[in-house]
Amino acid sequence: MKKSALATTLAGSFVLATLIPGAVARAEPADFALDPAHTSIGFLVSHINYADVLGMFLESEGSFVFDEEAGTVSDIRIVINTESVFTNHEARDDHLRSPDFLNADEFPEMVFEADEAVAVGDGTGVVRGTLELLGETRPMELTLTFAGSGDYPFGDEHYAVGVSARGSFLRSEYGMTYGVSGDLVGDEVELIIEFEGIRDD
Repeated sequence: MKKSALATTLAGSFVLATLIPGAVARAEPADFALDPAHTSIGFLVSHINYADVLGMFLESEGSFVFDEEAGTVSDIRIVINTESVFTNHEARDDHLRSPDFLNADEFPEMVFEADEAVAVGDGTGVVRGTLELLGETRPMELTLTFAGSGDYPFGDEHYAVGVSARGSFLRSEYGMTYGVSGDLVGDEVELIIEFEGIRDD
C-alpha cells in the first residue's frame, strides 16, 4: 500500500504537559510507528434515520515523533487505503468504493493534515487541520484522548503509546451527495480512530 493512502499529519509540535500526564522522560525525540495489530479506523453513518452503519478501513499505517522530555509530538501520520472499506456487506462495500461514494479507483487516499493542536485538560486535546477527500480539502477537527504509555507486557516488550481520536465531517462538502436528499444515507460521517504507537528503538 502506498505510504500516503489516507494520511493524518500533525505538522509541527505542541506541548502535551496536560495532554500526557506522567509521561516517562526520554532524552531526545523518538520515532513511533503505528502498531497494525492495534490500530482501528472506523466510521458511523446514518441509514434512513433507522440505524447507523458501522464501517472500518482494514488497511492502515502511520507514524509520529514524540519527545517525552519536552512533552511534544509532531509529524503524526495515519495512512488508510480507501479500497479497504468494510461494512460486513459485500454489495454495500462495492457501492462505497464506487464513484457514488469514495471513488476508490480515482481517489485511493484521504489526507488529514493538522497544523494546530491544543491541550484542553488532563489527557485530552484538540487537533485542528484539514481533510482532503475526493480532491477537495476542508477544515476538520479531531479530539484526542491519551490512553497511556509504557513498556508493552507481551512479546518483545516494546515501548508503546496509546491514543484515541474522534471527529466528524459532512460528506456533501466534498461532493459526495449520493443519498443525502431524503436522508437515505446520512450526510455526517463520524470518525473513530484508535491506535497504539511502537517506539523505534
